[in-house]
Order: sequence, then C-alpha cells, then structure tokens
Amino acid sequence: MPSRWSGRDTQTLSALAMSALLFASAGKHFRDPAFFGPVVPDLICRDDSGEQPNGPLAALSRDEWVALSGLLEAGAAVGLLVPAARRAAAGGIAVMFTLFLAGHLDALRKAYGPDGTPGQRRVHTLRLPLQAPLIAWAWSLRNPVRA
Repeated sequence: MPSRWSGRDTQTLSALAMSALLFASAGKHFRDPAFFGPVVPDLICRDDSGEQPNGPLAALSRDEWVALSGLLEAGAAVGLLVPAARRAAAGGIAVMFTLFLAGHLDALRKAYGPDGTPGQRRVHTLRLPLQAPLIAWAWSLRNPVRA
C-alpha cells in the first residue's frame, strides 16, 4: 500500500518539532535564567553595579538579554507554526542560532579558564556542537516542499 506521507507533511512535522523545542527553551529562559546566563557574552552585558566597566556593546543587562532571547525564541516558534511566515521565521532562527555561537564560544572559554569547573566544561563542551545541527535544521525549513 503506497504511503500518503508527503514531503510537505514531513516538513510540517519538522517545523512543529522545532517549534516545540523553541517553546520549551523559551520557557526555560524564564524558569531557569541562570542556565542561559553564562552563554551571554560579557561584551554585550551592561553592569549597573559599577564593579566592571561596560563594553561598547553593553546595551542590556545579562538578565535582560536572557529574557529577550527567550521572547525571540517564543516568537520564532510561533512563526514556524504559520505556513506563510515559516520561511522568514526559519531564516531568522538560523541567524539567531548562528549568533548564539559567539556566546557559546565565550562560555566555553570561561569554562576552561582558571575559574571554570569540570561541570561547566562538560556542559559547554556539549552545548557548542549542538548549534550546528540546530542551524542546519532551521535552514532546512526555509524552502517549501512541494506535495
């Protein structure tokens, strides 16, 4: 018996799966912001305590960056669910994951620095390479599949 499962169905399922992943991640940004804090590079974090100078790109505090990225992920997840917006949302997600590489590299550098712990090394060593399949997955959702 021939299958009625089309390439479009596969892509829709893939978009639903990525949307669910992004919604789960967005929720974790607000439930456990400390998990994402180390991935925000110091260069873009504003420090209002006066303990360290702010970098030239320090627009938001670390907590504000974590919240903003959670909101962006939730918005991107919604975009994937709207077929007319899927291409733009998927492209934006691929760019977002690519930009996150800088944060993952910075976190990995700190984890292997003098103040890093074995747990941080393990977590950040695993998190960095996960970005490549996420970028590829998001990019694959950009092109509509014909039935």
